[in-house]
Amino acid sequence: MSPLPQAAPVTSGGPASPWWSDALADPWRDPAAPTAVVVRTPPAGGTEPEPVSDPDAPGRLSLRHLLFIPLITALLAGSLGGAIGYAFAVRGGAGATTVLGAGSAEPPALAQRRPESLAGVAERVLPSVVTVRVSGVGGTSEGSGFVVSADGHVITNDHVVAGGTGRASVVFHDGSTASATLVGQDPESDIAVIKVARTGLRPVEFGDSDGLAVGDPVLAIGSPLSLANTVTAGIVSALDRTMQAGEPGGPVRYYAAIQTDAAVNHGNSGGPLVDGAGRVIGVNSTIKSLVAEGQEAGNIGLAFAIPINQAKRVTQDIIGTGKARRTVIGAQVGGPGQATGAGVRLAAVEPSGPAAGAGLRSGDIILKLAGRPMNEPTDLIAMVRKFAPGSVVTVEYRRGSSRQNASVTLAADAK
Repeated sequence: MSPLPQAAPVTSGGPASPWWSDALADPWRDPAAPTAVVVRTPPAGGTEPEPVSDPDAPGRLSLRHLLFIPLITALLAGSLGGAIGYAFAVRGGAGATTVLGAGSAEPPALAQRRPESLAGVAERVLPSVVTVRVSGVGGTSEGSGFVVSADGHVITNDHVVAGGTGRASVVFHDGSTASATLVGQDPESDIAVIKVARTGLRPVEFGDSDGLAVGDPVLAIGSPLSLANTVTAGIVSALDRTMQAGEPGGPVRYYAAIQTDAAVNHGNSGGPLVDGAGRVIGVNSTIKSLVAEGQEAGNIGLAFAIPINQAKRVTQDIIGTGKARRTVIGAQVGGPGQATGAGVRLAAVEPSGPAAGAGLRSGDIILKLAGRPMNEPTDLIAMVRKFAPGSVVTVEYRRGSSRQNASVTLAADAK
């Protein structure tokens, strides 16, 4: 075997030795083995080498990283908490996989119930509307009414209190009750006034029934079929719809009504018909129905209200004197053959009455009163009673083949 080559001694500055420098101190070294001792010499003078950073070594965190870390941590914690809560809810049967409805948003204008909206009007008027109950021989009569003075005066229909004992009770919007007494009534206009034993009430605001137009929005408020605080909406369907109403054996009522398609039923009688501003413009009084005699009638969109200008005048008369004045023209109409279909013939004229004072004669045919065509005797009676005594109305009439006009000053009946 050839001996191992010996390594050349290493001098300073020579080539690097493949051996380790502490070979002589190795206790396991073979003493016979050749050795080479490497003595490292200090580097030659000069500048220190530029340190090079290790790209894999961890570095210092920037401020952005310091802020970003807790944010991510919070988001992860929230997601984890939501997932855990959802899992518990589902396991307990309280969760659902479908989300119903959209997120909350600003309510639309119609849902904000502004004062001029129908909901705003109803909210303002309802506290002044009452349910009227009157005890009589045949049982209890029930209708509606509305407060017209702070000291307790209430307007209702005459047919609501007719046949009663003179005492009544009312139920207010909040469910409270109070006793009431009959102040007075006018069967021919179907208006009655009762007074509630309570003060500090909120009266309604009156509108002008002469200023209405067909198509104006209205609300009917009352207690139809004992359903208190009921509000229905509609429009003015017609004006000056002449009505002749009454029960068998009772008085005949005449008035030029406001026709509306607002739903009105039994129990609405005496309640207010209000305009879009919440002002009372009529007193709900009667309906038309298709049912046969003796059957229960219901709403078919044909309801009629007494104009508030007439009802207010009658109410003031009742409160002031206990009875109402009746407006007359001073002539007699009606009877077989008196309706010509194009005007109303005067059967007789009172010598000192308003018609005679305007130059009208018996046999004259009234064609129009205050611009309203007259076709039936009911038309003339109802239109005359619409106006207050002392009102001046224009009458267009025919005498023979000529047409003439006259101004008639209406008067109060001497009853």
